[in-house]
Amino acid sequence: MSVSSRDTVRFPDLSTPNMDSEEFSAEERETLNAIDRKVTGAQTLHEAMDFLFEMTRGISPCDRLGLAFMEEGGGPATGYGRVVAHWTRAVYEPVLLLKGFAQDLRGSSLQEILQTGRPRVIGDLEQYLKEHPDSVSTRIIVREGIRSSMTCPLLVEGRPVGFLFRSSREPNAYDRHQVRLHLAIAERLSQAVEKAWRIEQLAAANQAYFEMLGFVAHELKSPLASMVMDIDSLLTGLFGPVRPEQRDRLERMTGKAHYLLSLVSDYLSLAKVENSELRLDLRDNVDIVDEVIRPSIELVQNLMDQQRVTLELDLPEDPVLLQVDPPLLTVALVNLLSNAVKYGEENGLIRLRLHQNGSNPSISVWNRGPGFPTLERSKLFRKFSRLQIPELLKRKGTGVGLYTAWRIVQLHGGRIQAESEPGQWAEFVLEIPQPIASGASK
Repeated sequence: MSVSSRDTVRFPDLSTPNMDSEEFSAEERETLNAIDRKVTGAQTLHEAMDFLFEMTRGISPCDRLGLAFMEEGGGPATGYGRVVAHWTRAVYEPVLLLKGFAQDLRGSSLQEILQTGRPRVIGDLEQYLKEHPDSVSTRIIVREGIRSSMTCPLLVEGRPVGFLFRSSREPNAYDRHQVRLHLAIAERLSQAVEKAWRIEQLAAANQAYFEMLGFVAHELKSPLASMVMDIDSLLTGLFGPVRPEQRDRLERMTGKAHYLLSLVSDYLSLAKVENSELRLDLRDNVDIVDEVIRPSIELVQNLMDQQRVTLELDLPEDPVLLQVDPPLLTVALVNLLSNAVKYGEENGLIRLRLHQNGSNPSISVWNRGPGFPTLERSKLFRKFSRLQIPELLKRKGTGVGLYTAWRIVQLHGGRIQAESEPGQWAEFVLEIPQPIASGASK
C-alpha cells in the first residue's frame, strides 16, 4: 500500500536506500551528491539548511522545511525530554511555528518515531488534528496552511539527535518513493547539522553560564550571607537581650536564609544540572501536605508577607500519601510559589490546590498578575529563558527556577503544564503519577 493512502498517519517500514539505487532518477542522485558536498563544507547550520531547502524543492514537494533537536535527555531509552524547533523555512508568510518552539517527547508521535526508527507520514493534517486536538504543533502548522507532512529521525551512529520535517500545503503529497528520498537526505544531513548545533549550544551555554554566575554572586550570595551574619549577631545578644519569642523567630529566619544559600550552591550550579547529578531518593507514603506543601509555604512566607499576598489553600481533609522525593519536590514547589509571588501582583492572590486525580495527583499554583501570551508558553521551562514581555522583564530572574522545577518533575516521571489569561492570571500545574514508573529518574 502507498504511504499516500487516506490513512491519517503511517510509519512505513523502510531501510535507507543506497545512493546508487536504481529507484532514484539521475536528477535525484545528482541532488544527493550536491547535498553531500555542500553540507559537509557549510560554515553554519543555517547555510546548510538553506541550501537543502533550495536544492530539494525540485525533487520533492516542500512548502515548508523544518529542523528540530532533542534536549534534556530525550531518546527512546529514557522516554522523556523535549523536542525544540531550531530552523524553519517556508515559501509563504506568516510562519507561526518558529525557532524555539518546544514540546515534551513523552506521549507524542515523535517518540514512536524514535522507538521504531521509522519515518512518519501524515497525509491529512486536518483530520489528524481532529483525532489529536491537544497537539499544539499540529494546530499551528494547520493554521499556516500545511496539509501533509513527512518526518524522519536524524541519527548519528545510531543515536537519535533530532528530526527533519518536510511539509506540503497539498494533502497526501508523499508516497513511498518520497519517503525513501527523504530518508536518504536525512542520512546525509545528520552528522553535519548535529556538529553545527553542538557548537551553537556551547557558545550559548558559555555566555549564559557566566551571566548566571554574575547574577548569583551579586544578587543572591552577598545579601544572603550578610543577612545570616546579622541574624547570628542578634542571636548572640550582641545588640541586647533576646526574648524567647524573638529567638524563635530569628532562628526560623536564619534557617530559611541558610536554606536559600544551599539552593544557590546545590541547585543553581550549572555544572550540577548539566551533568544530571540530580538524583531521586524516593520514599513511600509521604504525607504530601505535611512534608512538601506546608514546608514550601513556610519557605516563601516572608516573600509573600513583603508583597502582602493572600494565599488560599484547597487541600483534602484526609492525608494524601504519595511516593515522592520530599526535599526535591519541595524545591520544585518553592520555585512555583516564588514565581507566583515574584510575577504576580502586590496585594494579590495566590491559590494552591492539591487535587487527587486517580493515579495522577496534581498540585496547582494560580496567581493574579500579567500572565503570559500563548506563544510564549514554550519558553517557560527552558534553561535561562525569560519571556520577552516588558512587564515581566522589569522583575529580576535567571530563568533557572522553572527549569529546575521541570527537571525535578521529569525525574518523578511527571509533567508541568502552564496556562494563562494574559493580563489576568497564570497557573502552573505539576502532576506526579503514582506509583513512580521504574526508570523514571534515569
